Amino acid sequence: MKVNYAIVFVSDMPRAIAFYQSVVGLPLKFQSPHWTEFVSEGATLALHLADDDDKPGSCRPGFNVPDLDAFHRKMIDGKVRCVQEPKDVFGSRVAQYVDPDGLAFSVGEERRGR
Repeated sequence: MKVNYAIVFVSDMPRAIAFYQSVVGLPLKFQSPHWTEFVSEGATLALHLADDDDKPGSCRPGFNVPDLDAFHRKMIDGKVRCVQEPKDVFGSRVAQYVDPDGLAFSVGEERRGR
């Protein structure tokens, strides 16, 4: 398993872009009014405009695993709350779970042939 990305929910996309680009020093990879990504040597840092489900200042980590079905069984057997069963989303297979403190995290299956 590896950390693939972290999504930071923001209330003001231009302000957040300016902060992470100009103050923190991350190179901008892509930006839009609702989704922005920064280049890094490791995982992707993504900004997402907050909505009713995710408050500004919260974060959602994302992980990659080689076999999402096996990981999902492990989570269910461990009584981990699943808030999104494994499904295809934007060309990837992803599921979402909640840790003991209520932090949601996403888990995607590594794409074959990469």
